[in-house]
Amino acid sequence: MNHIRVAVDVGGTFTDVCIFDDDTQQMRITKVPSTPSDPMEAVMHGVTRGEIDLSQVVQFSHGTTVATNALITRNFPAAALVTTRGFRDVLEIRDGTKDDLWDAYNDVSAPYIRRRDRFEVTERIDYNGHTITALDEGEARALAELLHRRGVKTIAVCFLNSYANAAHETRMREIIEETIPDATVSTSAEVLPEIFEYPRFNTAVANAVLAPLVSGYVNRLAARLTEGGYRGDLLLLHSGGGSMTPRLVEKFPVRLAASGIAAGAISAKHIAQQCGYDNAVSLDMGGTSTDIALVADGELRVSQEWQVEYGHPIIFPSIEVLTIGAGGGSLAHIDIAGSLRNGPQSAGAAPGPACYDTGGDEPTNTDANVVLGRLGTSLAGGAKHLEKSLAEAAITRTIAEPLGMGLAEAAHAIIAVANANMADAVRLVSIRRGYDPRDFALLAFGGAGALHGADVARELGIPTVVVPPSPGVTSAMGCLLVDIQHDFAHMYTGLASGADEEGIEQEFVALENEASARLRHEGVAEADGLLQRKISMRYQGQWRSLQVPMGSGPGAVEQAVRTFHEQYEREFAFRQDDAPVEVYQLHLTAVGKIPKPSFRPAEVVEQAPGEPEDRRDVYFGSDGWLDTPVYDRDALAAGTAFSGPAIINQLDSTTVVPPHANAEIDEWLNIRIHLEEINS
Repeated sequence: MNHIRVAVDVGGTFTDVCIFDDDTQQMRITKVPSTPSDPMEAVMHGVTRGEIDLSQVVQFSHGTTVATNALITRNFPAAALVTTRGFRDVLEIRDGTKDDLWDAYNDVSAPYIRRRDRFEVTERIDYNGHTITALDEGEARALAELLHRRGVKTIAVCFLNSYANAAHETRMREIIEETIPDATVSTSAEVLPEIFEYPRFNTAVANAVLAPLVSGYVNRLAARLTEGGYRGDLLLLHSGGGSMTPRLVEKFPVRLAASGIAAGAISAKHIAQQCGYDNAVSLDMGGTSTDIALVADGELRVSQEWQVEYGHPIIFPSIEVLTIGAGGGSLAHIDIAGSLRNGPQSAGAAPGPACYDTGGDEPTNTDANVVLGRLGTSLAGGAKHLEKSLAEAAITRTIAEPLGMGLAEAAHAIIAVANANMADAVRLVSIRRGYDPRDFALLAFGGAGALHGADVARELGIPTVVVPPSPGVTSAMGCLLVDIQHDFAHMYTGLASGADEEGIEQEFVALENEASARLRHEGVAEADGLLQRKISMRYQGQWRSLQVPMGSGPGAVEQAVRTFHEQYEREFAFRQDDAPVEVYQLHLTAVGKIPKPSFRPAEVVEQAPGEPEDRRDVYFGSDGWLDTPVYDRDALAAGTAFSGPAIINQLDSTTVVPPHANAEIDEWLNIRIHLEEINS
């Protein structure tokens, strides 16, 4: 029987591969350079490097940045928008807001489809779903012919009130497909059946322009895997924390827009649960950026809106992850006011940090860590040699001499600024949400997270840092831990006090029938399906809503109202129990359970770490240069305990245990670092 599970996470610098063997309960990892021009090549290179026999693979999961990168670069195919007459400029008008209210010259970027490619047809449905003006099929056919002559095959159909009645959008799609048989058509009612036209239009447009790119990539990769002997479905991680098969990706490619960044958050939740922490903050620091997520009361926060660029919302449930420009390759520089800055510009994989000796000559966080002795002179088990002299020269020329600082002082300042940036980001996802970071553990992973985790935790007053067994590929591991998941919604507005519970129940049953059909389409057995109801509510007069769990049977709405008051107070530090509450929208999450790795704890035997593999001088700020032991992580068994300072090397990452800290290896082979002054 097939017994290998593979997960691949494509990052900006490296593509990470996790290989889990169900028979031996062992995990192997490998890393290969990413190939931005065609990410599939890096994926297949990882399969080769990992010596994976695809005929023995029972599950192949993949977190991809293809959709994200396409939205960033706007490398879209020729596309068109068809909309209700008079609403051609909804995408241009947006909601009238700006990212920076006080910058008159900072305009929001242009819509994904140009005005010249947006067309109108005569039709009108009112907010109740009643037809006011029938779709003019003559106009519709003429427009379809025009698009055919122009060679446009990617089309979004967005009519004004289609969320209430999708008949006109459906008919418009049929006419287009009759005229252009190979067209890819996205209708707003199918992609996002919600009332606000701008978010709905923009989400449908994003879905349309991504469809040829994402489905093309996914189908090519699936075909390559099949050629190699894999017989299962390729599972794609989506922004909501679930996975979907290529069949659904073809219909809803926009759901992959935050695929890559969700994997790390999913791993963080799993590790926190293993370690017994209900509250944890994940710090996933890679080569270009750091992704930060919050696990509160055992659950990840989920946002209903996500965007790559301000003003272009994508309305799908997404794990709430804050991304900042702080990575190993982030550039240190002095701004026009003479202040030291760190990022968001990055050296990336090319030209890379100065110490890589691949053309980069600007100092990065990696260069600073090498100068301070926190990193040695090699990475990835010796596969990458680091030239310390080049790092020293870059920091001296760019930072130390202009600021009148010594080399070590300048390198430490670079790291301090990076840590401050990450600490500020943690405050945004915690304190801003009403959570005290001192009540949380910090999970540090990614290629560079374990280098900085203890310093960031100390700045925030977080007492414990957890470093997973394979920090550099922890995000990839997240792809192994997700189920197939789909989200459905239906508009249902009205006061909760007078809500028709029977009518709401009927709407939920209709959503559940649709969800069950989709899970069957994905090959999920009925016994493995799980349907979860939720409802969005708001105080009367508000236009923003809050989503809460929803039960079934008599009194379900009344209970949801009580939950709404409680969660509203937690979210906004305010509640008004005597104010009327409105029902806004019904939600259903369909989960198809799939088998997952069964990790076994190791036997814990209290012991010292033994002799280090090396010693070197490492700079620790106010403690100065300290003679520091360097341990091989593979030699540290469960139960090993020691005090800082210490450096722990492994294939995919380096962990820094600073002075005034104690470390231990737990039963799951995590490194737990306890900061003395915070715990005392």
